[in-house]
Amino acid sequence: MTAVTTVACPTCGTPVEWGEQSPSRPFCSERCKLIDLGAWAAEEHAIPGEPDLDTLFTDEFNH
Repeated sequence: MTAVTTVACPTCGTPVEWGEQSPSRPFCSERCKLIDLGAWAAEEHAIPGEPDLDTLFTDEFNH
């Protein structure tokens, strides 16, 4: 018997079985997937970077 891996949907927390029966994994639905994508597009989610590098590149474009 194979163990079923379950993860929580990053958007709503609903349990999602990790497998082909869940095509939107790790999200529970296409809706939750699009909500997350929208949050990234609106810059509500971000991966922190080096502040010095961000300043360097910003200054480069302001000249």
